[in-house]
Amino acid sequence: MSLFAEMTHAAHDLPGRRITGHVSAVIGMKLTVRGIERAVGIGARCRVTPLAGPSVDGEVLGIDEAGVHLLPFGTWSGIGPGASVEVIPGGATLRPGRAWIGRVIDPLGAPLDDLGALPPAGPARPIRSAPPPAFGRRSVGSRLETGVKAMDIFAPLCTGQRMGIFAGSGVGKSTLMSMLARRGEADVIVVCLVGERGREVQDFLRHALGPEGLARSVVVAATGDAAPLLRRQAAWTATTVAEALRDEGLNVLMMLDSVTRFAQAQREIGLSLGEPPAARGYPPTVFAELPQLLERTGPGTEGQGDITALYTVLVDGDDLNDPVADAVRGILDGHLVLSRRVAERGRYPAIDLERSLSRMLPDCHSPAENAVLTAARSALGRYGEMEDLIRIGAYKSGADPATDTSVAVATGAETYLAQSRDSHVPTCDAFAGLRAILSEAGVEP
Repeated sequence: MSLFAEMTHAAHDLPGRRITGHVSAVIGMKLTVRGIERAVGIGARCRVTPLAGPSVDGEVLGIDEAGVHLLPFGTWSGIGPGASVEVIPGGATLRPGRAWIGRVIDPLGAPLDDLGALPPAGPARPIRSAPPPAFGRRSVGSRLETGVKAMDIFAPLCTGQRMGIFAGSGVGKSTLMSMLARRGEADVIVVCLVGERGREVQDFLRHALGPEGLARSVVVAATGDAAPLLRRQAAWTATTVAEALRDEGLNVLMMLDSVTRFAQAQREIGLSLGEPPAARGYPPTVFAELPQLLERTGPGTEGQGDITALYTVLVDGDDLNDPVADAVRGILDGHLVLSRRVAERGRYPAIDLERSLSRMLPDCHSPAENAVLTAARSALGRYGEMEDLIRIGAYKSGADPATDTSVAVATGAETYLAQSRDSHVPTCDAFAGLRAILSEAGVEP
């Protein structure tokens, strides 16, 4: 063997270059490191090792004259000034693919389901990537059947569409998600649970998805006690998994619960780094991150599948003008509003028919279906205008034929649109039932 070949082999056997620094300060969640300023950039990963105790990984989120600022993927418990900091080579990447289907993972790509290690199923992908080029994407595809009558008629979902589910607490958001997860038309489902209670994660896996649903799903979970970095990364990891499966030609249904908790995690991160609060305590980076996350889903380019996405948004006090809700509504292709008023009447799913909207209408319905939808909306809108007067007895039946018709339609629709979690109604049957209610009330669409 030549001397050059021997030197080459020896060079390959040498350990990689280690870049190290030390902790100079710890304040709250922010840890400041000196000695690595010229070797790292925003998003780099570092491992902090105390004099005694386990090491903690962190991410670089700020650099200034004081040094490099890290936030942890856990807690800085036991870390103090002088602790050793080593730069982890390479960026934050995952290697997802079909072999991950049926698994439950954490935001870092580690298994949570006791089924063994996850195999590298595809090429390495950064967890943060740019959306597909706007002019290279296909158009939104045909209508998807969800089996939910109120949704398929009044706010239909199409292949590649991004829909928001806006709801307060306790109005049936999780139940609606379980109906969509079980019955959604897709090759694979990617579910992201951000900031959920640990109990609710187990309930969702056992009851909402069930064994059949889990077998065609990838679930990414970060519970409410996880560090803000992990809760934020859960959304990025789930989107990266969905993109990998989309690139393999699969049609993906992605469900993220919830965007609000993603925004709250980003708020904690921003405030820890000294960002000024802007709107209701949310710093500007929250509203910069939302489109970067939400625009990654949607129709793919030629040769790819599509990512049909459902994002839940928790509205504080049922206020749809909450800054996060308002920002998300402006980015997505439609929204379902779950109303506490409807839930209190006992109709589930508690979809507010007047405030819910799909931007795919009217093109995704046939002319006959649009005629039924228009007639129903007109009657329900009329009833909404008169509802308070009717309930207090200020309106007498027979005083106005149009109002009497709207009462008949609203009464019939209220009963008809209620569904149990296990119920599934084809779209054609859903329209036929609503057409019959209109006919009985004397309305011919």
